[in-house]
Amino acid sequence: MTASTDPIAVLTRDREIAARATHRFVLPLAPSLERRRLQVYLALIISDALGIAVAVLSVAVAIAHTVNMRGLGDVLLLFVPLYWSFALYLGVYSVRALIATRHAQLKVVYAVMTTVTAMIFILYLTHSTVQLGRLSLGLDVLASAIVLASIRSIIHPFVVRRCGLTAENVLIIDDGGGIVRIPGAWTVQTREHNLRPDCCDPHMLDRLGLFMTNMDRVLVTCPPERRAAWAMVFKGSNISGEIVDQDVLTLGVIGARRASAFGTLVVSVGPLSLQSRAVKRAMDLALAGSATVFLFPLLLVVAALIRLEDGGPVFFRQQRQGRNNRLFWIYKFRSMRVQHHDLAGTRSASLNDDRVTLVGRFIRRTSIDELPQLINVLRGDMSIVGPRPHAIGSLAGDKRFWEVDPRYLLRHSLKPGLTGLAQVRGLRGATDTEADLRQRLQADLEYVDGWTVLRDVRIVLGTIRVLVHHRAF
Repeated sequence: MTASTDPIAVLTRDREIAARATHRFVLPLAPSLERRRLQVYLALIISDALGIAVAVLSVAVAIAHTVNMRGLGDVLLLFVPLYWSFALYLGVYSVRALIATRHAQLKVVYAVMTTVTAMIFILYLTHSTVQLGRLSLGLDVLASAIVLASIRSIIHPFVVRRCGLTAENVLIIDDGGGIVRIPGAWTVQTREHNLRPDCCDPHMLDRLGLFMTNMDRVLVTCPPERRAAWAMVFKGSNISGEIVDQDVLTLGVIGARRASAFGTLVVSVGPLSLQSRAVKRAMDLALAGSATVFLFPLLLVVAALIRLEDGGPVFFRQQRQGRNNRLFWIYKFRSMRVQHHDLAGTRSASLNDDRVTLVGRFIRRTSIDELPQLINVLRGDMSIVGPRPHAIGSLAGDKRFWEVDPRYLLRHSLKPGLTGLAQVRGLRGATDTEADLRQRLQADLEYVDGWTVLRDVRIVLGTIRVLVHHRAF
């Protein structure tokens, strides 16, 4: 048997190559962060309980100048365990909450609000003798939210010292695929370190396992023909293994599903669940109904002024593209002369536009011309908050909107809105250039990807600041 085929010689040679290839690294590459994260979670759990106690005690002293220890104890014995339960469910104690302070603070506020709601419900159902004053309860909620959110800011430097900026150990194995960069990640070249996904070689699997020791997440970038081998290596390892595939970006893949005889890549789902759609619709009806009643005198005055100026119709109707790419008729107060109506919307209004009437100039400047869209909201064509609907003939420069960026259609997965994230950021008015559309589209897609009730409330409040805008003409 020659030296080249002798198993002992081959094993010895491989070990020598491996030793030379890994001389730059001390393996394992990183200490385990799992225990450190658990320690931080435990510190947060204890700190949250103490923070709630301090908040409730401070409110009691501020209101009554005395403390009923028995009553305070009853409240805390219910409040704290409920908060811990909802905090765990909502991801208050998660990796993302460790590294993103603002995200953690929002989660804390959600958990406090949910806890108080559940506590009131439990006390009502059990006919409890615990007395909760409205003022004291409201102040308890506010104080708890402030204290717990402050704890997140205070503890963040400690988290960074214990767990690093990402709170995770990430390894990228470059096996000849595309280049992948993740801040703070380790990168290992298979050619340089003589690594290969050989499931029939226990010694190679042992070496791969040594590189992956203490890693929370491992990504491999490799040619398609080696993906199956790497998948088998990952499945036999105690790590979260991922295979980089450019098609995920190209197709916009958001998940995968397996059936008995085939697999699929999920490229789209409705952005809102049934529960979220119900909440958003209830919010729309409440706000649009209240606004219609409250603003009814103003609507009558504006309608009369439009009619008196030139005798033309009060409303302007135009087809626009809404949810599911369906066309609907949008209502606006007519602000242009009848003979200059542009039903396709190919020409955007501009400063000192000669088509705009005197009344129209005022109602456009103050955004009053958009108020009839409350009718569209009540009918279900639109929502209070969402991507603004555009006329089908609108241009960015000399191109249709969907010709500028193919992602334009993604904004139609939600109902269009009276106002939106783009409008709050001041991105409104004519789209004279392609850059104008891209900025607006980016804000719309950001809204679609991250809908929450709280974000809708913030956008509604933020809209008040931009009702009168230099781009409104």
